[in-house]
Amino acid sequence: MNSKTKGLLKLIGAIIVIGVIGFIAIRGIGEDKAGSASDVSLGLDLAGGVSVTYEIVDKDATDEQISDTVYKMQLRSQNFSNEAQVSTEGANRITVSIPSVTDADEVLRGLGSAGNIYFIYGMGQSGTKNIETYFDEETSEYKSQLCRTLADIEADGDVVIDGKDIATAKAVVDQDQYSGIEYKVQLDLNAEGREKFASATSYSYGYVNASGDDALRNIIAIVYDNEVVSAPHVAAVITDGKAVISGQKTNEEASLLASTIRIGALPLELSVLRYYVEGAQLGSDALNRSLIAGAIGFAAIILIMILLYRVAGVSASLALTFYIGLVVICLNLFQVTLTLPGIAGIILSIGMAVDANVIIFTRIQEEIATGKTVRSSIKLGFSKALSAIIDGNVTTIIAAIVLYYLGSGTVKGFAQTLAIGIILSMITALFVTKFLLGALFDLGADKPVLYGKKREVKTLNIAGNFKKFLLISGGVIAVGIIAVIINFATIKTPFSYGLDFSGGTVTAFTLNDGVPAGIQSEVEAIVLEKTGMNAEVSVASAENTVRIKTKELSTDLRANLISAISSKYNVGNENITTETVGATVSSEMKKDALIAVIVATIGMLLYIWIRFKNINFGTSAVFALIHDVLVVLTVYAVARAFITVGNTFIACMLTIVGYSINATIIIFDRIRENLELRRTQNTTQEIVDISITQTFSRSIYTSLTTLVMVVLLAILGVRSVREFAIPLMAGILCGFFSSVCLAGGMWYFLQRKFRAKESKN
Repeated sequence: MNSKTKGLLKLIGAIIVIGVIGFIAIRGIGEDKAGSASDVSLGLDLAGGVSVTYEIVDKDATDEQISDTVYKMQLRSQNFSNEAQVSTEGANRITVSIPSVTDADEVLRGLGSAGNIYFIYGMGQSGTKNIETYFDEETSEYKSQLCRTLADIEADGDVVIDGKDIATAKAVVDQDQYSGIEYKVQLDLNAEGREKFASATSYSYGYVNASGDDALRNIIAIVYDNEVVSAPHVAAVITDGKAVISGQKTNEEASLLASTIRIGALPLELSVLRYYVEGAQLGSDALNRSLIAGAIGFAAIILIMILLYRVAGVSASLALTFYIGLVVICLNLFQVTLTLPGIAGIILSIGMAVDANVIIFTRIQEEIATGKTVRSSIKLGFSKALSAIIDGNVTTIIAAIVLYYLGSGTVKGFAQTLAIGIILSMITALFVTKFLLGALFDLGADKPVLYGKKREVKTLNIAGNFKKFLLISGGVIAVGIIAVIINFATIKTPFSYGLDFSGGTVTAFTLNDGVPAGIQSEVEAIVLEKTGMNAEVSVASAENTVRIKTKELSTDLRANLISAISSKYNVGNENITTETVGATVSSEMKKDALIAVIVATIGMLLYIWIRFKNINFGTSAVFALIHDVLVVLTVYAVARAFITVGNTFIACMLTIVGYSINATIIIFDRIRENLELRRTQNTTQEIVDISITQTFSRSIYTSLTTLVMVVLLAILGVRSVREFAIPLMAGILCGFFSSVCLAGGMWYFLQRKFRAKESKN
């Protein structure tokens, strides 16, 4: 078989595989369209979902108890989706909104109804029975039930612990060599609960061999909503606050019991006030416009790649198409709920997928420019690009793993899509692109001219101008500081906070004759005219209900808005409701995100230190990262009239962190390589400048291709998308500046400074 035939077969095979992946991503498999883009779970902002409002039973609940309850409900609701949102309404209500769920009853069962969790003695020290056993003919099982009221049980001191004493509960599966698989619930108590439980199990364990009614003393029953959900015997004295409840027949039964305990383990008792299916904050038109922007951006990326790298660009375009299809399928496979923050992770991973190809192709052009054959250049190009691609991707994966395990809410969603995208991008660049390029070469693409020409660029004086670049950056950041001070003086906050961060007012009304098309943009215009504020408008078509979220409205502004709605849609004032709502991004979520970013940064710093064997590389990378974050914060401060700090803010900043680190590492990898190959006539400063110059085209092309997609989102997207895209544009531009103009110069500055100190010592 000659090489052309071999190359043709390889190419045909690859195109068939790409076609199959594309077909699955577009059309799916089977009647339920599994694997297709239409089968991907969408978040509340893209697809709507179920909203449940609870009322706090205790009217004297403290702010701390309410805050703790909101946070725990956030964790419970994440059993349905990482993108679930929990907020307060007024002084005594909590609302849970869960995306991509249309069965409100399912949510109610999962989150729990009124009630709290109690662990009680089967028979207390007074000798009075608290539970009794009966035979359930329907299930043919023995079950337990209360034989006294909880009030009487509590009055006698027979409540061992309640919800506020429980840290968490989870289902576990044990493999026992005698009894086989056992399904259990592992219970963790807090410090106060640990002490109570130690005393209770000490008492109950004393009756481990008791018979008759005294055997009830050996039971600590679990009561939820006045029902005994489990009545386990005490087999040991438990002093460390870690108990195991055994006896569940299936993993589902263990999971249900664990979920019941967790749900009941809230600082406050809640009762269901109302629930309904909520419409998407981004209408279908807005989502379609964003998808069109993404498609145009992707087409532009393919065109740029082909123009720059010709045959290699064709192989990259096919590989990127394969990559997009795989991402869609993996979103289905791993049941990832896609939201705007999740889209941010995909945009970053697409940028890194393009970047990996640009690094490889730039290396190939360099090798061809030295006179090597195309075959040899391709082999060397992939080999020499490997370390830069691995280092850039591994640092980002470290960040994604830390963000997933330490973050909550939208941070988890961002981390999921980022990790999936990064892993797939690395695989497609190193294997799929290589396979396709080999096939095209075998078909006859063996002329150097078919791979583009490496343009000779005069060595840039970057390290020598480091202080000048530093002054420019300092000036931009100073503008941000001044803007923050002005904002404090005028609006009392450093930035303009969106509803997700600050809370506000929800106005809702129901239309008798159905919801007309285009009502979202129509209502947004009415709100802007009557209140001067931007609004988030969602439509629940099944209930013909329109909900408007704005910053908190004064009495006069509320009256203006209600009057306008009543007049426009012929709705009686009595059918228009307004309520004050709390922030969906709680202080605990902000804290989780901050801790996750700090830990991720430390992890990336350690990796760079170990990998590059020089702490100055890690320090300089973090310096560039902090610079980029501060510049983007400047954009938020200066453009507060157009951009609010909302739910996508955290994802936007995380995207910039990932982009900044990756861009910097590519340059550092080239500095490291050139240091190892250094000739005596090159000083360290010259090596820094040579390395930055050699990677300059890569920096431009990667920034350009990523910027194209984000710019199109800003132009074609709706307001909420623009609020996300504009800061990203600033992050990409300042990431280019910091990686090219600051990172290498900072490394050279640190190297020179510490070497000078060493020589003095």
